[in-house]
Amino acid sequence: MSRILVVMSAADTWERTDGTSYPTGYWAEELAAPYETFTAAGHTVEFASPGGVLQSLDRHSADPGVAGPDCERWVRIAEVALRESGPPLRLSDVDPDRYAAIVLPGGHGPVVDLFSDADLGALLARADAAGTIVGAVCHGPAGLLSATGPDGGWLFAGRRMAAFTDEEESLFGTADGAPWLLASRLRERGARHESGPAYQAFTVADGNLITGQNPASSAPMADLIVAELATRA
Repeated sequence: MSRILVVMSAADTWERTDGTSYPTGYWAEELAAPYETFTAAGHTVEFASPGGVLQSLDRHSADPGVAGPDCERWVRIAEVALRESGPPLRLSDVDPDRYAAIVLPGGHGPVVDLFSDADLGALLARADAAGTIVGAVCHGPAGLLSATGPDGGWLFAGRRMAAFTDEEESLFGTADGAPWLLASRLRERGARHESGPAYQAFTVADGNLITGQNPASSAPMADLIVAELATRA
């Protein structure tokens, strides 16, 4: 079976335009649902982050009032996965040729660090050029912004993709004071951003790029990745 790399942010705070700090971390469902899907299909999952930092849990994703009644289960799966996998790899040490897919979950962390991480950008550029599956969900597509060419152009410009929408950011209460909004930034850089109803599962597959809109899209995105891997076996 295949080896899949899940790239986490290392950020635990999101600095706001009013000078306040918003606590963040990995979103449990967005890490756990793909992990569960991938491992159930027999694939091996490894984790990496900037500097090999183990990001903390976004506590909002453990609140049933925010993340839904299944959130405790997702938290347990995520904690077991991260504990059993050991310390995350350093992004700077990752060889993309070892992986059949590279997946970026969310939480707000990716809009703090991954969007401009040079190591991630180089990793994604090599992976995309090789046709490796690239997956991202919710705020994870912010990491795609790191992949630029020698001329500074964005390597994913013109590609169809889903991501957490401006509407969802507003409904969540984090749009005001955000330094920038993900869906708007993706469109500004040239993405063909597509979206479904707020907080409902919605995914987009464009060649080797498979993306999901929000936490509810995590498992459907992972299902598409597993199906694509099966065609390559």
